[in-house]
Amino acid sequence: MTPNPFLKKLGFSDTDRVVIVHTDDIGMCQASLTAFEHLWEAGTISSGAVMVPCPWFSSVAQMCRQNPQIDMGVHATLNSEWTAYRWGPVSTRDPATGLLDQEGYFHQWQPAVYEQADPGAVAREVEAQLERALSAGIDVTHLDSHMGTVLHPRFIQSYLQAALARGIPPMLPRLEAKGMEGRLSEEEKAVYAPLLASLEAQGIPLLDGMYGMPLDPEGDHLEIAKQLLAEAPVGISHFILHPSVDTPELRAIAPDWQARVANYHAFLSPKLKAFLKNEGIHLIGYRALRDAMKS
Repeated sequence: MTPNPFLKKLGFSDTDRVVIVHTDDIGMCQASLTAFEHLWEAGTISSGAVMVPCPWFSSVAQMCRQNPQIDMGVHATLNSEWTAYRWGPVSTRDPATGLLDQEGYFHQWQPAVYEQADPGAVAREVEAQLERALSAGIDVTHLDSHMGTVLHPRFIQSYLQAALARGIPPMLPRLEAKGMEGRLSEEEKAVYAPLLASLEAQGIPLLDGMYGMPLDPEGDHLEIAKQLLAEAPVGISHFILHPSVDTPELRAIAPDWQARVANYHAFLSPKLKAFLKNEGIHLIGYRALRDAMKS
């Protein structure tokens, strides 16, 4: 890949490895919020994204108002994947939009959204989630995607419009980015290639890596994190984890709760912070990209 032009805009060299250590699903449950607070204080994460439709959104907003230095984006949400704990759109309750399943929540899985959701309704929902976060006092640093759903070719223009109209960077990888290997068909590449080239030419930041921690409880997550971060490519990477503290609520919601708790403990470790420093990995948040994009 050619050097990422945002490296120099951020004051780095073309050979530096810069990582956004990013926590997903903030506000999905209380356990995710507490984990974020602990890891932010520890300095081993540099960004997160809130799920606006979820029950703990208001507490996330309160945390951000009280700590304006926090780097928090909006995790554009079109799915409600759990079985006994669900959420739905903030913009509508109209089944005709195709956003709702038979129980009145978001569809659990991506294919149902791709097949049934009206692109106009998706655009209104993403706009509504962003506006709710901004109105609640969150200094939104970026927009990204829960389960990747809004990045589908039917919806990606809505995603881009919502972010760029507000001067907010959308999370987008380069086609050759680490973590994208084998994830796109040739037809999808043909759709995304000219779009991404156009965005980069317009000064929109793209990522050289988009990968992260497994949602699998097996193994030593501290050692897994070290191994994965050691493989960070030159450029700017979005490294994803799903940390949560261990609570009865989390155990009742998520079958993968053990992995989420393991993610949390790994990134709470001082050994990981020392490892990042020794590896010469530079941590940034999306606020730095947002400010560089605006300049």
